[in-house]
Amino acid sequence: MTKFLGQFKSNGLFFKMFIVMVVSIISVSVLITYNTIRMSEKLFMETFSITNYKVLSQIKTSFETFSFSIVRAANNVQQSGTVRKFLTADDTDSMSVMKNYYDIIQQMKGLSSPVDEYEVNMVITGLNGRAYSTNYYYWPTSEEDLKTDPITLNTLEEPNRLLYQYDPADEMKNYPSIVISKALVDRSTQNHYGVLYISIRESDFKQFYSNYTSEGNDVILLNPSGTVVSSNREDLLGIENNRLLEHAKEIEEMNLDYKDIEVFGKSHVMIAEYLPTYGMYLVNLIDRESVTNNIVDTKAIVMISIFIVSVALLIVYFISRRLTKSLTMLVQEISNMAKYNFGQYVTVKGSYETKELANAFNYMLDELHDYVEQLVETQKKQRNAELAALQQQINPHFLYNTLTSVKIMVQQGNKEKSANTIHALISLLQNSIGNVSETVTVEEELEMMKNYIYINQVRYGDRIKVNYFISPDCLPYQLPKLILQPFIENAFFHGFNRKYEGYIHILIAEKDNKLICEVIDNGDGMEVNASKEIQSHKNKRHLFSGIGIRNVDERIKLLYGEEFGIEILSEVGEGTRIIIQLPLITDRNNAKI
Repeated sequence: MTKFLGQFKSNGLFFKMFIVMVVSIISVSVLITYNTIRMSEKLFMETFSITNYKVLSQIKTSFETFSFSIVRAANNVQQSGTVRKFLTADDTDSMSVMKNYYDIIQQMKGLSSPVDEYEVNMVITGLNGRAYSTNYYYWPTSEEDLKTDPITLNTLEEPNRLLYQYDPADEMKNYPSIVISKALVDRSTQNHYGVLYISIRESDFKQFYSNYTSEGNDVILLNPSGTVVSSNREDLLGIENNRLLEHAKEIEEMNLDYKDIEVFGKSHVMIAEYLPTYGMYLVNLIDRESVTNNIVDTKAIVMISIFIVSVALLIVYFISRRLTKSLTMLVQEISNMAKYNFGQYVTVKGSYETKELANAFNYMLDELHDYVEQLVETQKKQRNAELAALQQQINPHFLYNTLTSVKIMVQQGNKEKSANTIHALISLLQNSIGNVSETVTVEEELEMMKNYIYINQVRYGDRIKVNYFISPDCLPYQLPKLILQPFIENAFFHGFNRKYEGYIHILIAEKDNKLICEVIDNGDGMEVNASKEIQSHKNKRHLFSGIGIRNVDERIKLLYGEEFGIEILSEVGEGTRIIIQLPLITDRNNAKI
């Protein structure tokens, strides 16, 4: 018991709010679930009844009216002697041909009267190669295409039936159509002499049932192959769905009122009926989710939810207000703290939870303060170590080769040139092993670079020219000591392995409030990747310091920020361009070294 009381005391706020929320959620869930189930069952059955008996019966009536008109028109054409003569006559003179066309035009006006109220096209074709269309606009097709069209072939296989067939959209017809076809047969010989086509656009055909559809209440007309011939959902047109066809056949064969199915990724109630006249299945799909959303009594649910939530909020408010007042004050005190002000502590007072939070926060501040101090000191030491390494690790081969060159010059009696070389080497060494925390001006850095370049030209001659392009305004600016030397040495010793001679340009100028230092050569060049870093391969350049360009770039970013650093532009055979971006610093005491 004592342990339980201790846990409850230390987590009292959590327990009380948790209990209140659990009770509220359970109450809301039970009441809403009960009310939703009760009303959903009642209203769903009513909606189902309306869909089953009203929608389908109205749609069937519309279909039968249209079918009756089609039958009358087809009978008129079948019984017309003018039509038969037009499709069978083999006229040889133009006058006879013109007379037959005139007669058929006049005749078809009367024969098509049963379907005049519908936007259809009546087409007749004959064995003699003649064809006539009452309204080419509604079904643009040619006689040649009709000869091999599946619609014609199916019609000739069943010459005694009116066939309702689906004609998909193509390049000539930008819309799908439903075509009713009938073979025109000579009753005495039972030989066919032509074919009648009555076409209606699917968009016009769906008007027979579109008024009886709504969201979640869809109508589909399936042909015997399972193809969707017509539907209020355009995304289903022309799709073959054998599973849906099987369900429709099962409902028809087993005389079911409806069937629950999973189709098109949703749960549906399916009603289906076979239309013998059309030779198709009329399917009505009711989306359970959509219908349920429409029939739920939202107002009742909202009112109950508001009542329960209001009561729960009042209880939570009065309980938590007293318990969390000190916590609120603590949060406000933390929010008002100055940024990075690690020495400001929060006041420890209030409830048990608030006191624990305040003590933990103050302890965290102490730990964070110690950690930051250690991190700053570590970074400072690391930075100085990198600078020392860069400034003091002079390549032994460089010293050896330089002293060897001086020895040869002394042996040859060229004392003045050897003295100048030794003087340049002494100046270079003095600046290299100096104070690592020191920066120099651009002018001082150039003097060191000139000494270094003089030594190299003494060793290798003047085959590599060095040119200086320095803006006078930049001479007082501060920069890290020997920041240019690694890149100049890189150009001297690795930039002209294939080329014997060339040039190195040193440019320093101010641009966009930055000090821009560039080292440009027209040497061998190298491959760099998309991020302007040197690729790792056998031709990779090695820097004078041994630290590498990436470390120099990271050191600049560490000193001055992410907006500064090194960019490399190079092409094999064309040369290399090193761009160093530094801040504008004129006071040595303000340099971040």
